[in-house]
Amino acid sequence: MATERKGTFKVKYLQEIERNMQVKWEVAKVYEVNASTLNKKPGEKFFATFPYPYMNGRLHLGHTFSLSKSEFATRYNRLLGKKVLFPFGFHCTGMPIKACADKLTREMEIYGYPPKFPEEREMVEKETEGPKDKSKGKKSKAVAKAGSAKYQWQIMQTLGLQNEEIKKFADAAYWLEYFPPLAVQDLKSIGLHVDWRRTFITTDANSFYDSFIRWQFHHLKSRNKIKYGKRYTIYSPKDGQPCMDHDRSSGEGVGPQEYTLIKMKVLRPQKIMSFDDRSVYLVAATLKPETMYGQTNCWVHPDISYIAYNLTCGDVYISTERAARNMSYQGFFKEEGKIDVVGKFMGKDLLGLELEAPLTFNKVIYTLPMLTIKEDKGTGIVTSVPSDSPDDYAALVDLKKKQPLREKYGITDEMVLPYNPIPIIQVPEFGNLLAVTLYEQLKIQSQNDKVKLAEAKEIAYLKGFYDGVLLVGPHKGKKIQDIKKLVQKEMVNSGEAVIYYEPEKTIISRSNDECVVALCNQWYLDYGEENWKKETLEALKNLDTFHDEVRKNFLACFDWLHEHACSRTYGLGTKLPWDESWLIESLSDSTIYVAYYTIAHLLQGGTFKADGPNEFGLKASDMTLEVWDYIFFKDAKWPKTNIDKVFVDRMRHEFQYWYPVDLRVSGKDLIQNHLTYFLYNHTAIWPNQPELWPRGIRANGHLLLNSAKMSKSEGNFLTLVEAVEKFSADGMRLCLADSGDSIEDANFIESTADAGILRLYNFIEWVKDILNMNQHSCHTGVQDFHDKVFESEINLKIRETGENYSKMLYKEALRTGFYEFQTARDKYLQTSPMVNLDLIKKYIEIQIILLSPICPHVCEYIWGDLLKKDGSILNAKWPVVGEINEILIKSSEYLMDAAHTFRILLKNYMMPKKSKAKNDFTDMEKPTQGIIWVAKTWPPWQSIILTTMREMYSKNENKLPDNKALSAAFAGKAELKKYMKRVMPFVQLVKAKMETVGLSALNLTLDFNEFNVLETNKEYLKNTLGLHDIVIKYTDEAPEKTREECCPGAPYMNFFAKPIVSICIINPQSCSNLLELSMEISTVTAADIVSYIAKQNKHIKDPASIVLYRFNDPNLGPRIRPVAGDILKGKTKLPRDSVFNVDTETESVQVSVAGKTYLVGESLIYIDKSLE
Repeated sequence: MATERKGTFKVKYLQEIERNMQVKWEVAKVYEVNASTLNKKPGEKFFATFPYPYMNGRLHLGHTFSLSKSEFATRYNRLLGKKVLFPFGFHCTGMPIKACADKLTREMEIYGYPPKFPEEREMVEKETEGPKDKSKGKKSKAVAKAGSAKYQWQIMQTLGLQNEEIKKFADAAYWLEYFPPLAVQDLKSIGLHVDWRRTFITTDANSFYDSFIRWQFHHLKSRNKIKYGKRYTIYSPKDGQPCMDHDRSSGEGVGPQEYTLIKMKVLRPQKIMSFDDRSVYLVAATLKPETMYGQTNCWVHPDISYIAYNLTCGDVYISTERAARNMSYQGFFKEEGKIDVVGKFMGKDLLGLELEAPLTFNKVIYTLPMLTIKEDKGTGIVTSVPSDSPDDYAALVDLKKKQPLREKYGITDEMVLPYNPIPIIQVPEFGNLLAVTLYEQLKIQSQNDKVKLAEAKEIAYLKGFYDGVLLVGPHKGKKIQDIKKLVQKEMVNSGEAVIYYEPEKTIISRSNDECVVALCNQWYLDYGEENWKKETLEALKNLDTFHDEVRKNFLACFDWLHEHACSRTYGLGTKLPWDESWLIESLSDSTIYVAYYTIAHLLQGGTFKADGPNEFGLKASDMTLEVWDYIFFKDAKWPKTNIDKVFVDRMRHEFQYWYPVDLRVSGKDLIQNHLTYFLYNHTAIWPNQPELWPRGIRANGHLLLNSAKMSKSEGNFLTLVEAVEKFSADGMRLCLADSGDSIEDANFIESTADAGILRLYNFIEWVKDILNMNQHSCHTGVQDFHDKVFESEINLKIRETGENYSKMLYKEALRTGFYEFQTARDKYLQTSPMVNLDLIKKYIEIQIILLSPICPHVCEYIWGDLLKKDGSILNAKWPVVGEINEILIKSSEYLMDAAHTFRILLKNYMMPKKSKAKNDFTDMEKPTQGIIWVAKTWPPWQSIILTTMREMYSKNENKLPDNKALSAAFAGKAELKKYMKRVMPFVQLVKAKMETVGLSALNLTLDFNEFNVLETNKEYLKNTLGLHDIVIKYTDEAPEKTREECCPGAPYMNFFAKPIVSICIINPQSCSNLLELSMEISTVTAADIVSYIAKQNKHIKDPASIVLYRFNDPNLGPRIRPVAGDILKGKTKLPRDSVFNVDTETESVQVSVAGKTYLVGESLIYIDKSLE
């Protein structure tokens, strides 16, 4: 929950801006959009959607993260000049709302009003096993919303509702009245770019939407996509109907798993109890019926409870009660849901039984103990094939090795010792005893070595299925993947096995019932039909999924998806047109509803349920099947209808203009159901119009909050309204963009949001400062080095940010378009001696356009209120990418890297030095001067290495050979003999550099003149290093040791402490407005002093007009009053190349001119020739 924080001024400041901008947008109706009256051009429009959220509570930060992707994309595409549509509806179909309303009614009946509940007992959620699937969610939405509340009434109280209000929710219709307006209110508070005229709710409460869904299902049935019959489906016995994903509190995305139930006949059942001569079978569920040739025994868990039960066929089965419960809904018993139990046992009672198992070469096998069997998976009975199952082999080895273990469970030697793995499947590289080979290769010690056994099991299954060849039986010599189903069919036909289903993992319904797999009569969508699947795969092929992982998850879903029950008898929704005893379930009425968005504003009349008058005065009864056909099918003929053709043609045009959907954004957990059905239904309704199939689906991971799952019970949860209150809309939006882009879970970190708030606030205040800046401190017009670099970096960031937005990489767009963009600005302000005001204003305008998809309120405020631009930033155009001078950018990066290196060298220079005579340290005097050494070329030995590496790179198919080959090549070069110890370390440095800059790391020269770059930026370097003077020299003049420290692109610097003297610089011209200046000098040229004068006097237009003079008498000259008309009397002109130095002994200033040295004294004269 949101908590009060200290120092919320900046948040409130942003919130005030946001409220004002939202009013501005509302008044201007900036989000309302209609189809263009002109013919649609390619790329002219952008239609984005987000799955409508379910209306049983307030929207939370997880919803907002997913929908923000669609929001950012919509705003970006509008900046590209497209007409954009982002509509938003609300889902009410299905069981949850009705179930919650009924729960409230029951709670009032049982516990009174207001309810007085009994003491709460701790409820432990059952964990399930299974491999991780990145496409599936990690938690139930219902659990996340409910938190620690146990009763529905308590859940409603967590939403801040009072008892009198909660009572109204016992009527399911009230949910549809209460939550949608709050959702709109919350979404408007973040400035969502939505045309709210097109909003609606689902179910038959909305008569127009109800008519649309009935039309969709009419066509699905007429095209043979919907069928009726018995099929295996997830089922809630408590609810008495199928339990679809949206009806579950845990187990979303989990489907039925088919097993082959192997019948192992008990040869002497009387050892357990009397069965009246009936055939008794231990039944084991297996996924690998083809391995039954290798059975050596049967496993049971000594401490698990088992039951024996009569079947309709007259046989008796023994398994866990859980498995029997599943069977009771699959036609095994006379009465559905009723198990005819004839006996109950513990597993230890079944040990040592003699069994006759199908297919195996062993005439008799025995039941043996296995302690790793789980009661919640399969039947609790496991058939053992140690040749191909690592688990079975490990357990068999343990029993053979450990006599005490056998004795503990009454297992005799003849039940175990004679039985060895039977070779039945040949696997390349692993032989004919796959499990034995893996056991030995992985050095597995026992059946308790769980990690290694899990690895072995995965390898065995994959290798056995894809590469295995059967060695025995009628299918000998055939690949396992080709005969698996054949063997299963033969065993079922011979009565040796039956088909059995159970849920892949535990599924709990919202009514808190553990679901089973049931064989039900129901209406279902036949998604497994080959032609439909083929056509939908074609749609997937042409779909932009943005991530390869998403495409893989779609393909995996296509592999297992077959039928999907599209109807139920309980809940809210639209009735099946041909059988109104059934309701269309929530995953089936939410597939092509995005087509309804295109015309919703013309039908809904500005209401959620279309219960007000609409623009055309239409009623739902006017919308016949033929009218819907005419709107949505291009070849449909004009129907017989009383509706004015102008009205219907307008709806038809709206659909044809906006379709197809350009972008569908959703969480990754919907890939295996909603998003796949979304594709299937589009190909079914528009089979001959692939141009109407979806163009893009962007799936994202879940949102963590402060690196942990969002959970109400743990206090780590934020609703949308709480997040806006805590961080402001733009502060939250910025952090959502920064949270992550991949299919992996993203992370909303509150400290990042706080930092973003500060950055936005500071940006606004900086813009205000710039606009109020004294223009005399800036320049305009002609650009200098720093201006050109900054403009190139601006253009580079425009290009990079556009690429990131187009790929929906918003964390990256924020990096390039805000963080790095501001870094470029800060560098410019830091390095430039005088900023270009025109360029800074250009930067501000581009910055707010680049940032506006993510932080629209702040950007709109700066656009209109501060920059005084006309209209809205929404109608701005994405900036055109200008010239990008890569060499200038490289030279600027070089300057910043060099400055960083010099600062480190300066820090090292200032480190106290250890005295030779005494065991103490001497502080270093702060330097005043530095010499920067620049290398024209690499040292000869390094040049040889670089040249050789380039040659080897070219000869080796544009990649460097390994270090061994490189070392051998250098060892043969005599020139390198002296440097051999340094060769390979240098090679490693170069290779590391290649990873960041590419092949240019092997260049012998730079793309720019580094001497000129340093010379041009000497003032910046002096300021950043705190030096009075810097001299730049080539290493030709440097000592040997210094030359070794230098190479192209890596200058070196020495520091010196020299005395500094202050000198007065006077302008004697009358009425000149030129200042008398004071300058501290150490070693400078006359040109340096003139440059200093020009910077200090803003009135000087041309520094070239400034001439410097010295007094002929440095002592008396400054004291003599200037002669009118001859102000230069007693003074001598100094050329620009004159060099000033400080005498270290007398600390007096001297100037060297043409080889002669003169005392200067304390003063100099300067004249502006342009004033004469």
